Amino acid sequence: MNIKLTLGERLKDLRVERNLKLEMLAEQTGLSKSALSKYESDDVTDLSIYAVTTLAEFYGVTTDYLLGVTENKKRPDAVLSDLHLSDGAVDVLRNGKFNHRLLCELIVHENFQRFMTDLEIYVDGYVSANIQNLNAGLEATRQMLKKKYAADENDLYMSTLKLGQIDEDEYFGRVLYDELVAILKNIKTEHRKDKTTSDGSMIDNLMKELEDAQKHEGSADEKKIRTALKAIGINYDKLTEDERKLIKKILYKTAMLKPGTLAGNRGKHRR
Repeated sequence: MNIKLTLGERLKDLRVERNLKLEMLAEQTGLSKSALSKYESDDVTDLSIYAVTTLAEFYGVTTDYLLGVTENKKRPDAVLSDLHLSDGAVDVLRNGKFNHRLLCELIVHENFQRFMTDLEIYVDGYVSANIQNLNAGLEATRQMLKKKYAADENDLYMSTLKLGQIDEDEYFGRVLYDELVAILKNIKTEHRKDKTTSDGSMIDNLMKELEDAQKHEGSADEKKIRTALKAIGINYDKLTEDERKLIKKILYKTAMLKPGTLAGNRGKHRR
């Protein structure tokens, strides 16, 4: 997910990147350890301008980055023309409909330039003529052997000449796929330490909670309600009777429950 880091998270990340303990940071910045610890917490409310500018200067980042105004640590005012982006690319980047952090990580990856070079070779057809000439030579030899010696199509040499011909789209598709997947795997590995990255336990815990809801005593419809509420983090047992009735009325409007099926409606005569 593309979640903006808090001030405390930014400060802690910068400190951890430099392998600094709070004591060392306090000595080098002149700020107290207790204050620095509080700044890295999520409930900081009294961060002074002096502390912000001191920490920004120490870490070599902008104050806007620390305060969450921008995601750029050092270049808040990059000239658009220097980025060599088309109008369409700028519009896409501005719409905010995708994870910009992932895009940035992809671009700065050490193997991304190689990926782009191979992509350019394929798209602009720099080796297309060479591949076509190679294929034509192999096919001409194959046809000559077939005509002169009546060679069988399944013959070892005939098959070798056939398989030796390269399908340019398939070849580059595989090369580009392998390179991109390798980059994405590296990025995925880096994201394992993120708070928003699942380690699998979230799904396991959810499944256990849903199973527990199904095991609870009660009518089939009550189990359905418990299961639905568990999935969104609501404890059925902690609801008031009025809240339970309201939820039942809401669920009547879905395919989950039908009016007249709940325990409270049993015994009513059909008209």
